[in-house]
Formats: sequence, C-alpha cells, structure tokens
Amino acid sequence: MKLITFVLVLFSSLPVSPLFAAVNDPTETSPTRTRDNLRGKRYGEVIVVRGGPFVFTGEVFNTLGLNDCPEPIWRSLDPRALKKEFRAAAVVLNGPRYFVMDRSSLANPGRVATFGGLEARHLANVRITLPTILRGRTAPYTENTVARTSEFLYRQGGRIYELIAPDGTRYVMQTYAVIVDPDLTMADLKNLAARLRLPAGWQYRTRVLDRDLVLRAEGTIHVLQDDLENSYQRVTPDP
Repeated sequence: MKLITFVLVLFSSLPVSPLFAAVNDPTETSPTRTRDNLRGKRYGEVIVVRGGPFVFTGEVFNTLGLNDCPEPIWRSLDPRALKKEFRAAAVVLNGPRYFVMDRSSLANPGRVATFGGLEARHLANVRITLPTILRGRTAPYTENTVARTSEFLYRQGGRIYELIAPDGTRYVMQTYAVIVDPDLTMADLKNLAARLRLPAGWQYRTRVLDRDLVLRAEGTIHVLQDDLENSYQRVTPDP
C-alpha cells in the first residue's frame, strides 16, 4: 500500500458518487481477510482521490483476491474517464506491483468496484497533500501515512529487503513495482543497492530471516517508496 506515480487529471473536489458513498469505512468493525502464499503475486491498485482543496484522501482499491491485474485491461484504463465516471477529484493508477511478504491479514475489507472492466476491493485510505499532487508523485524516501489495520508475515528462511534511515529506523519492502522499470524481478532485488539513489546516510540491505517477521499496524501505518517506487513499511517497534 501506498503513494505512487500520479497518472491523473486534477480539478476541484466533486461530490461523492452513490457507489463510493456506500463503500465500507476502513475504521469500521468487520471481519479480517487473510491471504497466504502471496510472495511474487501480481496486483494493481486504483486510487480514487477525494477532498481538497489542500488535503485529499485516496480511497485505495486493490485487485488482490479478485484478479492478477491482467496487462491488457490495466493498459486500457483511462484515469480521465474514470475520474468522470466516479465523480472524483482524480484517479491514480498504482501498478502493476508484486507482493514480497508471504501472508497478509487485513481488517475491514470494503466492497468491490469495477474500473473499466477491472475489479478491485476498497482496502485502505491514504492522505494526499496538494504539493504531492502538483509534483506528480510522492518524494522518494519520504514517509506517508495510510489508514489500515493489517498484519504482514514474512516467514523464517525467506529473504527480506530493507531500507535503513540515518536514525536507524527500518523499513521492510512490502511490494516491488514494475512502474519505473517494467523488467524488474524478484531476483533483481538482492542487488538493488547498486541501482538506488539513496539519500545521504541511508542504507539498503537484504537478509534471510532466522525467524518469522510480523509487521502489525493498528489503524495507521507509515510507508515510503524508493526511487524505483518499490514500497516499504516502517518497522515499529524494532523486533
């Protein structure tokens, strides 16, 4: 989950359409949905942006469990047309992406919507500021806050990929993206340090886990992206 390259046309905030007014609020109590064997699975997200004029909320719709974000359908999506259809301030296409964790448990999954033939489920909300929209993308290595209650499992014996900030804060990769580099693969992640333009004092490392790693989020999480738009979640507390 997170912010990404903005493929959008932004206008003033428009009223919420009946379809999205009925979508479940991710803060409401509802069952938890668990997906296993996720590592390497492909997905895409459609983010419906609402609010404004200075702060916006992105409603994140994810194809997980519905489809694998088929390339022909994904390429056919038109953010301008979707923005008009769903009476949104903007629509953002985030993907395709591939999961790096092994299992995901997410509380309060919302309803399914269809975007140009692509089914996706409302799974989270993300706060988006006007400067981010005007820049066209979030700044790499900068935290963003996402409203989500979740648990990600990385199993013992599996490899993880981490960013370490100058103050020692750790971020574990959730997903890798084929947005900036369409040819990026899981195998490439082991040597990613040579490709990233890390800010001064930042480190990229990879290691094989000697025990399970579980990342939990209760209501909100902090995520960031590297300059290839791979997504990472802050580790809190440091295990």
